[in-house]
Amino acid sequence: MRITVKYATLAALFAGITCFSSSSRADTGRVAVVFTKGGFIVGVGGGEGVLIYHGRQYPFTVSGMSVGFTIGASTTKLTGRALNLRGPASIEGSYGAIGAGGAVAAGAGGVQLQNGNGVILQLSGPRVGAEVSAAVGGVTIRLK
Repeated sequence: MRITVKYATLAALFAGITCFSSSSRADTGRVAVVFTKGGFIVGVGGGEGVLIYHGRQYPFTVSGMSVGFTIGASTTKLTGRALNLRGPASIEGSYGAIGAGGAVAAGAGGVQLQNGNGVILQLSGPRVGAEVSAAVGGVTIRLK
């Protein structure tokens, strides 16, 4: 019984050390995105952005859709951080988000998204237009 507890404790410590060491290799980059969205019930949008990673710029395209209560159109200029990067290509993929927000004339928006690679985008910025939404949505990012 003592040997089993001892091995379980060692396995837990090893797993913790592995998690800390693998996350310490992840980097952070800066991101800027301009995203335009419009719709009635189903919102569709797209835009462009740039990842600044280790002093280099990596342009990308953004496409997305939301399903739920969406009326109007807006353009959002977001800036922020990309966390847990393992290289520029790890920013690619589908990001999921569930949220509610709105803008009339001009307002501020913020979002936190995560893709299957574990990359987390923390973005915020002004929204211009007239849109109200309470929708489930997501975006896809592809490097150019």
